[in-house]
Amino acid sequence: MMDKFPPPTPKEELSVLVIDNQGLVHDVISSTLNAMGIKQVSSALNAFHAIRLCEKKQYDFVLIAFNVSNDKDGFHLFEELKHLNHINDKTTVIFLSAETSSELVNCIVELQPDDFWVKPLDRSRIENRLNYLFSIRSKLHKVLHCMSERDFAAAIYHAERQLKDPSVAEYHPRMKRMIAECLMQLRDYETAEKYYRGLLGKMDHAWIHIGLARALLRQDKLEEAETQVEDLLERNDTRFLTYDLLAQYYIEKEKFDLAYEQMKQASKLAPRNIERNKKLWDLARLNHDKHGQLEAVQNMARFAKNSIHDSPELALNVIRATIDLATSLGNSETDRLVKRAQAELEELKHRKGVEKQLSEQFDVIQARVLCLQDKKKDAEKIIGDKKAVVEDQSMEDNLDKMKAFHELGMREHCLSILERLRLQIEGDSFSSQVVDEYLKQESIERKEIQFTTKELKQMATTNYKENRLMPAYNNLKQALTLSPQDKQLALSLLKVLVQINKKSDISTEQMATAQRAASLLLSDPVSPTQKEKGEQYMQALGLTLEATNDEHSGAAKLV
Repeated sequence: MMDKFPPPTPKEELSVLVIDNQGLVHDVISSTLNAMGIKQVSSALNAFHAIRLCEKKQYDFVLIAFNVSNDKDGFHLFEELKHLNHINDKTTVIFLSAETSSELVNCIVELQPDDFWVKPLDRSRIENRLNYLFSIRSKLHKVLHCMSERDFAAAIYHAERQLKDPSVAEYHPRMKRMIAECLMQLRDYETAEKYYRGLLGKMDHAWIHIGLARALLRQDKLEEAETQVEDLLERNDTRFLTYDLLAQYYIEKEKFDLAYEQMKQASKLAPRNIERNKKLWDLARLNHDKHGQLEAVQNMARFAKNSIHDSPELALNVIRATIDLATSLGNSETDRLVKRAQAELEELKHRKGVEKQLSEQFDVIQARVLCLQDKKKDAEKIIGDKKAVVEDQSMEDNLDKMKAFHELGMREHCLSILERLRLQIEGDSFSSQVVDEYLKQESIERKEIQFTTKELKQMATTNYKENRLMPAYNNLKQALTLSPQDKQLALSLLKVLVQINKKSDISTEQMATAQRAASLLLSDPVSPTQKEKGEQYMQALGLTLEATNDEHSGAAKLV
């Protein structure tokens, strides 16, 4: 436990950042701070400017406008600043807003700022609240310092002492939440569970219920956790947090399909949350859901407008996801998506300075488009001499290049990129776990499967017409591995297996593949024609409807 602490920063040496798009707000706050002896005051009129200022300096106080009419810009910015550690446990955060709706207030309660000021701002109130916050900052200095140093045992000790101080009663709920989170960080899940249960007798905050469910899951008390989760999914204030919790639980259990389902539900409830859409995108890729992948990046691009997340790279990722989807579909659908991708690419190129900045990325996309148009020789001229991995490019840039190399049959380049990217993924965070699993999956599949879903479908059609049933079966099996939700693929696979079965009994491995294809057809609604044909094929292969449905029953259960 820490014995020595650096002294609190004197009031006159504190640095303050004000982020608001109204000049009058800056004038009122800055003049009030200057009159109080605080001279280090920075102003940012938008999120982009704010993030640039934070890259140069760590601020003691950050005041953020929280404007729900502007794509929740303050919400996105707050997330980004925390993620980049520009806002940490020692930062005093104040939200500013003219809005007082229940939606906004609930959101702010969960974000846990130090204060919330309603505009228009009154100079005397600003001064009173700042003096109070200065006092609180001094009194909580030891607790916050321990948290920033990740000395959780010491943080608990000092937080418990602050709970005996009535002058900081307004911060007692925050101290209690901090104690509970410290117990979880120390992996003392049994004590954390008892602590959360004790709090529930006095308070009904969403974070207490979520914390208790997390503590139960960490101890594998699955029956109790399931009861708790069912209750939380009924509450408006805990529903989307519960989906997040379940997604992380299933990730840790390596049940990535179930994690994806939970994250989809969370994203429906909070579609503006950029970080959640990023998680959804990662899980969609891991689960081979190319439609879901495109939807997630489209949401990211749409809701990132007017926020710190807005960038040409987001538009680029939408184009890439469109091409990924095109590689899995039939010719007419592929042509439609290729035209859309090309139109979006031309639009992006017309943004000021973008074509020069992203010229290599544009070349890779153009090569992939040419592959889809069966112009591989032209694609090779564009990408053939490019390096496998470029260190100063993002993971998405290198992944797209990897796909281009694979589509051109350049397997060594493709696998080299995947190997290098896996070395860059470290840690046990949500993203690193999911992305690492995705890269492992890609390494295996790109090594074993040399063609895209679209190409495999074309090969299967040719082989079937020429009565080469086993090659057709292998083509379709590989295609279904790459596109496991494609019901037409599942139907074609059953059709081929029926023909193989007429010549000789299908093997155990082929029967398992038939079972998987049948399960897909029965898991979600299909067209009447697909349903009729599917039932005919299943009957011919001796598959029962009950057997295939059993595979999906109770999939969402924790126990």
